[in-house]
Amino acid sequence: MSERVIEANGVELCTEPFGDPTDPAILLVMGVGGSMLWWEDRFCRMLADAGRFVIRYDHRDTGRSVTYEPGRPGYTGADMVADAVGVLDSYGVRAAHVVGVSAGGAFAQLLALDFADRVRSLVLISSSPATPGDRVLPSPTEAFGDFVATAGVDWSDAESVTAYLVDYSRMLAGDRRPFDEAAHREFVRRDVERANNIAALQNHDALPDDERSYEPLSSITAPTLVIHGTTDPVFPPRHGEALAAEISGARLLLLDGAGHGVDQTDWDTIVAAIVEHTDPSDRANVR
Repeated sequence: MSERVIEANGVELCTEPFGDPTDPAILLVMGVGGSMLWWEDRFCRMLADAGRFVIRYDHRDTGRSVTYEPGRPGYTGADMVADAVGVLDSYGVRAAHVVGVSAGGAFAQLLALDFADRVRSLVLISSSPATPGDRVLPSPTEAFGDFVATAGVDWSDAESVTAYLVDYSRMLAGDRRPFDEAAHREFVRRDVERANNIAALQNHDALPDDERSYEPLSSITAPTLVIHGTTDPVFPPRHGEALAAEISGARLLLLDGAGHGVDQTDWDTIVAAIVEHTDPSDRANVR
């Protein structure tokens, strides 16, 4: 299949489906700063080959979706959650299994709270509780914090942006596994070249607070699987453990040595877990 630009929640978003639309639908929600390419093609095809209809999409200000003036996002996090509903609507999907990574996992949690009837199940990867609560969770690692505080980038220079994103990817990967710099550089180069305006990525760090309250995570009724790396430098494992503890009936899968994100080393394990978690007999997802 090929990319398809849709209108969702009043804006244009770029999407791409994989697999048979009559199979159970999986909506992949990337974290902030990541286009849909970060759900890599082969990962999506692995899910599709296992009998799932997979949809990935570019958030606002990433890839080929709508972009705003850098530093002036005309939307909030709540709009990004509503965008996910719009993507489902555009494909005629009544409800989907929602898989979110990092902040995409936070969006998935809020989706399950605000639009419970649209979520068949949740898979939360490298994520953290999206709502306030009486909890104390560890900060990012010192090395990651130092990188964020000191890294420089010229958003008008594609080479500078590429170098920055490669270094950022290296930090996310943690320090327990080899990092294929050449492969990451080629991947990031494609992502930068594909973007309508790569400088607009900055807007994800400037989103205004929605200033609203949410129900506790314990009110989520969707069956939930939490997947978390044991060396995640952004959200140390306690974040995943907190999610699994607060969402009733949630299961926790720890990936030994994994950092932050969906690393190719773990694709077989993650895909198998998602396939097991989602209902293979549920084919009534299309209106």
